[in-house]
Amino acid sequence: MPRTDRLYDAMEILRDGRLHRAAELAVRLGVSVRTIWRDMGTLMASGLPLEGERGVGYILRAPTTLPPLMLNGRELDALRAGLALVAEATDADLAQAARNLAAKIAAVTPAPAQADPQGLFAPRPHPQTRATPHLPLIRAAIKARERLSVSHIDALGRESHQDIRPLKTERRGKTWVLLAWCEARGDFQTYRLDRIVGLIATGETFPVEAGKRLADWKDR
Repeated sequence: MPRTDRLYDAMEILRDGRLHRAAELAVRLGVSVRTIWRDMGTLMASGLPLEGERGVGYILRAPTTLPPLMLNGRELDALRAGLALVAEATDADLAQAARNLAAKIAAVTPAPAQADPQGLFAPRPHPQTRATPHLPLIRAAIKARERLSVSHIDALGRESHQDIRPLKTERRGKTWVLLAWCEARGDFQTYRLDRIVGLIATGETFPVEAGKRLADWKDR
């Protein structure tokens, strides 16, 4: 079996998200354990979220492929435009991820008809958009469902401190805002990120509770 085909078959096996030992993979793929070790090293070096080591086994931590999609020209323009906008975000990690994804899409799709379709469909971020250093921490907390302790200045200049459940971030005009459930007030609150003067990850996860979810806020 060509090595490329074997690596593809190995990925198909690992996609179930379970731990697979090298000996098991070797039997299923018809190669030696040593070959599996080399193949796993190659897949890890390629940047896939594959974890493991010899004697323990290997596990794929996150999906790496999307189901086949058919996009028309306008949909592809919208995808490129969205990635161009995210690539200029103040969140450096997210911006780099957008650039990487744009490169992957460019490699498998026709070249755009316009020289700069992103300029036609995605406005550049306004130069006065308030950049915030808090976006990476907030994004990680939303993903992990981790409570945050926030210090915030309101429109009247008053500072307050609350423990919150971060739910969603979005940009409104020139400003990034955070939608969260405030534990002290027992209600949903919106915080302007440029008015956050302190943000601490508490290390405490919060449960998914009816009435306190993003879906509950949308249904109000």
